[in-house]
Amino acid sequence: MKRVKRGQIEMSFGMIFSIILIVVFLAVAFYAIKTFLRIQDSAEVGVFTAEIQEDVERLWKSTESSQDLEYILSSDIKKVCFIDFKSGAIGDLSNLYSELKFYDFGERNVLFYPVGSSETEGFELKKIDIAEITVNENPFCIESEGKLKLNLEKGFGEALVSVNRVETN
Repeated sequence: MKRVKRGQIEMSFGMIFSIILIVVFLAVAFYAIKTFLRIQDSAEVGVFTAEIQEDVERLWKSTESSQDLEYILSSDIKKVCFIDFKSGAIGDLSNLYSELKFYDFGERNVLFYPVGSSETEGFELKKIDIAEITVNENPFCIESEGKLKLNLEKGFGEALVSVNRVETN
């Protein structure tokens, strides 16, 4: 009787179970990392809204002031748009007005673009002169690549704070 030699290609049950466990652990790890990154992005937006409101309040209480400020935001947010929904679209980015108008739920005057780049589409920034900010551009958008640079300004005798782009040389 001749014996036929075969290579042993069969895996034991323990080896197959180990591979399945490794795949499951990797899937859970990637899910957890993705969830933590989403939480981080939400936290950054929350910190941004609180910090900018504090800065506006501080300038609003002063007689006259101008400050260049920088805020950290999620890199998913490409633009922060100041918008006056009580007036019509004006300027180069007027095509964004109708898209952002869909997210007008009451008193919002700051929205993030692209829509859906943040857990929060926008918020109301109080004590800013939204009519003056959007007089030439509505929406008035400032580019954000993970960092938002803007100028807050209140002139002598003005009641509200204005927001401007930071001039870079």
